[in-house]
Amino acid sequence: MRLCKIGNDIGTLKNRLFDIFKRKKTLIDKEITRLNTIHIDATPLSQILRRPEMTYADLPIQDESLPVEVAKQVEIAIKYAGYIERQEQEVEKFRAMEDKQIPLWLNYATITGLRNEARQKLIRHQPATVGQASRISGISPSDISLVLVHLKRGPQKEMATD
Repeated sequence: MRLCKIGNDIGTLKNRLFDIFKRKKTLIDKEITRLNTIHIDATPLSQILRRPEMTYADLPIQDESLPVEVAKQVEIAIKYAGYIERQEQEVEKFRAMEDKQIPLWLNYATITGLRNEARQKLIRHQPATVGQASRISGISPSDISLVLVHLKRGPQKEMATD
């Protein structure tokens, strides 16, 4: 679902296939909207479908004309909406940090908990941004987290530990 739009934008997906995708996406969106608006005992059908034991076929009110693959995509989209939203927030948070400058005052040697390999690579490469640091081979997300914590502390804390 996600890659069809990208494939179309860069010209690697045939128009016929993109048209099929758009029709399917429209059906999925309409059904999700419908499930959000129909309530049983004040509970939207979409909320009922979120339950682990429920499937689209188990819903008391369903669209019988919906193709099976569309019903399956609706079920997946609703059941995993919370996870997808959190992942999108993580991606946005990372994008915001991507261009965050690493100031000259940051001394990697004083960052407690930083793995020796990461410390050596950061000292050797002296990345200008958090994004550059995260792309150095051998630098883990936890290493980046430690760098970010030290950036938040500011230069006063760094100078106090020297």
